[in-house]
Amino acid sequence: MNPLCSRCDKIVYPTEKVNCLDKFWHKGCFSCEVCKMTLNMKNYKGFDKRPYCSQHYPKTSFTSVADTPENLRLMQQSKVQSQVLYKEDFEKNKGKGFSVVADTPEMQRVKKTQDQISNIKYHEDFEKTRMGGEGPPPESNANKAYEPASPQSYNYEPQPTRSVAAPPPPSGGKRYKAVYDYVAADEDEVSFADGDVILDVQQIDEGWMFGRVERTGLQGMLPANYVEPM
Repeated sequence: MNPLCSRCDKIVYPTEKVNCLDKFWHKGCFSCEVCKMTLNMKNYKGFDKRPYCSQHYPKTSFTSVADTPENLRLMQQSKVQSQVLYKEDFEKNKGKGFSVVADTPEMQRVKKTQDQISNIKYHEDFEKTRMGGEGPPPESNANKAYEPASPQSYNYEPQPTRSVAAPPPPSGGKRYKAVYDYVAADEDEVSFADGDVILDVQQIDEGWMFGRVERTGLQGMLPANYVEPM
């Protein structure tokens, strides 16, 4: 039996079903609770099992706690316990001459790079000392067979660069005007402010367009209900 859509309470067939937030939706019904912008599995943000866009995602705030005598007593007790633990750790590590550092992958990478630099420096200093203390080495088969390791042999593997998807070609000069501020939530999106002019706009689907912001010169994906035609 096909389930019902959480938005319109109509039957959802497999070809148009979106299963998200422990519920079922039509693709067109899976939209922001505030602005009704059509969402997908890539750009939605869930809150209380309801979908939101990045612009209207509910912001949580901290609540203040009254300074009652009981809360003040607990705060003072926690402070005393922290000081006791700090003194115990200090006494345990006193005289060791080092501090405990977490052996994270980043620390291992830095350590490996430092070892490589130290190794290269050692070979350079060794060659300078050998050439300065002895004179030019005689031309012999033994000397020709020995070649010191070149610093270039210590290769450092660079981090892979992130590829950026190529933008689609301009669509013929359609102009739109932004009616809300929008902050890009992904690499292929573009940010703009209320009142910005969007050039070369191309319709991607029901909820998204592609265009270039005239003020910044940047181009990318943008929500269709944040702009209006000029």
